[in-house]
Amino acid sequence: MMKPILDELKSSLGDQVHILKVDVDKNPNAAAAYQIQGVPTLILFKKGEIRWRQSGVVRAPELQQIIQNHVH
Repeated sequence: MMKPILDELKSSLGDQVHILKVDVDKNPNAAAAYQIQGVPTLILFKKGEIRWRQSGVVRAPELQQIIQNHVH
């Protein structure tokens, strides 16, 4: 469900962002490490630190605004 949204976001932001999608069923250690309980869970990192997270679908314009708010 998030794939087209993330593709649109990557198309808009280009090299400003790196988008990584993790299958928590195949990577339970990652799910445990980041305490992921709901899918999808979106996590925004900046310099290795979590800056924002939310479970549930977020539309591309909202997600782009969230990212841009954390760029600076």
